Amino acid sequence: MDETNVFTGKTVEEAVQAGLDALNLKREQAEITVLEEGKKKLIGGVKAKVKVEKKSSDGKRAVDFIDGLTKILGLSAESELVYDGDKVVINITSAESSRIIGRRGEVLDAIQTMASAVANIGRDEYKRVVVDCEDYRASREKTLTELAERLAKKAVDRQRRVTLEPMNPYERRIIHSALADSEEVKTISSGKEPARFVVIVPNNEKPYEERKERSFGGRDRRDRGNGRGRDRGDRKPREGKGGSGKGGKREIHFGTFLGNSGNSGDNED
Repeated sequence: MDETNVFTGKTVEEAVQAGLDALNLKREQAEITVLEEGKKKLIGGVKAKVKVEKKSSDGKRAVDFIDGLTKILGLSAESELVYDGDKVVINITSAESSRIIGRRGEVLDAIQTMASAVANIGRDEYKRVVVDCEDYRASREKTLTELAERLAKKAVDRQRRVTLEPMNPYERRIIHSALADSEEVKTISSGKEPARFVVIVPNNEKPYEERKERSFGGRDRRDRGNGRGRDRGDRKPREGKGGSGKGGKREIHFGTFLGNSGNSGDNED
């Protein structure tokens, strides 16, 4: 057994105090492991034995976890604790950064989620953990901010709301933040995880026209099905019974197609 930072005493408390004094630590700063309770005998009593170590910080625990995880995954990477205060910021450096980041940051987000759980072990208040790799977060934030501004302009020009593709909570917050001060649009979140998405709603949205919520990079909902989906307003009444034949014309009413806008949620993620 490694005898580093192992201390003894007549009682456990005495052994612990010896360790705290030797390491110049307060009890809340120490991680204490009792190795031997100690026994009192008239002859040849057994002393109490404890191991006293400085408690790892929240950020240090997260870094150790990430280093162990990348080793298990067979990735050559090194984690650095950039900041450990009101939040924890960790940067991963690797020649295999694309594998660590994954498609649109999916692997990096998974690492961040697990590291966050490790960092918050034993804490009463949640501490935010951010894990980055090769400045991916800053690059992605810039891309999403530019996307939000471009689609907001499109929404205003067309006077229709624009629906973005599903994003994770981190990326949705970037979109909301990018347009938070806009006087022309507002943003709302809709859908359920993992397909929750952001909708950009222009203040000049036409209230009575059929809304065509276009997904970014996608097609109009009515264009699906090999182009057979025509505007409901273009349909002709059928002839025959109740139609436009001898039986007279039947009046046809169509409701407004709202897509996802009918239950669009709120801005909270």
